[in-house]
Amino acid sequence: MSNDSTTSTNTTLQLLDLTIDNITKNVKLVNSQTPNTRLKFLMEKLVDYLHNYVRETRPTIEEFNETMKFLAECGHMCTNVRQEFVLLSDILGVSVLVDALNNPKPTNATESTVLGPFYTDDAQDVANGDSIASPGKGEICLVLSTIKDTKGNPIEGAKIDVWETDSNGRYDNQYDERDRPDMRGRLTSNKNGEFFFKCVKPVSYPIPSDGPAGKLLETLHRPARRPAHIHFRIYAPNSTYDDLVTALYIRGDPYESNDAVFGVKKSLIVDVGKVEDASLAKKYDVNEQDWLIRYDFVLTTRDETQALLTMPTAD
Repeated sequence: MSNDSTTSTNTTLQLLDLTIDNITKNVKLVNSQTPNTRLKFLMEKLVDYLHNYVRETRPTIEEFNETMKFLAECGHMCTNVRQEFVLLSDILGVSVLVDALNNPKPTNATESTVLGPFYTDDAQDVANGDSIASPGKGEICLVLSTIKDTKGNPIEGAKIDVWETDSNGRYDNQYDERDRPDMRGRLTSNKNGEFFFKCVKPVSYPIPSDGPAGKLLETLHRPARRPAHIHFRIYAPNSTYDDLVTALYIRGDPYESNDAVFGVKKSLIVDVGKVEDASLAKKYDVNEQDWLIRYDFVLTTRDETQALLTMPTAD
């Protein structure tokens, strides 16, 4: 059996009587009619790898049908507030790989990590110092942060989308009765690049097991939990700064080094302690025994990112 995944010098398109030996070449040829060179390159590689996977693994008809059923179930689970395909990409390590390839960072910049499947764009504006969580969602936690560039200059007017789970380990969009955003908000950095807010102390939580991605983890006997964390999406409108999607992970979490979606990086692990300082508690309207997280974010410019990027193109 031959493998026709390499480009053939024979460019005559054949769409009748296709065989194991010529199917790949002809699928690539029929796709090559697009004038979009990047799309042509992507589709050529996709067909190569998919066809080679089929040749190497030789799935049975039953296995193929189960795969199609699995993908259909992923689609059925997707809504405007939940993306099962994103979760599938996350647990397969694809999301973190795509992120790493597209977001190289200088050593002094904040590293990025996966967006996750529970981001929504309906977060409400929250004033600095206010809470992103409604009462009773968990232990109060104060977050004090700054946003600067790689030269240490504060960035004013940056937008910060923040989202996390409640103390039960569930995002607001995992509740059927969700009628408004909760455990999420959008803040703006002040002239000193500062932003600060109240949330709940992050907790670890299980990957949802009600969908095909979670069931796949169970079948693979893989841990299906994420360590305690808070998500951040930071962007500075009308500026030269790159957007940053990242998260802060709580040091000492039992799943710190066993994240189901491979998202933890050492530079993003933070300590959480008590506020303790009475003057600090008064300034930010919290109690001394509430929790406290501090972190300084550093954004890169698009030029700084571009200088580190290498993008493959079609021949």
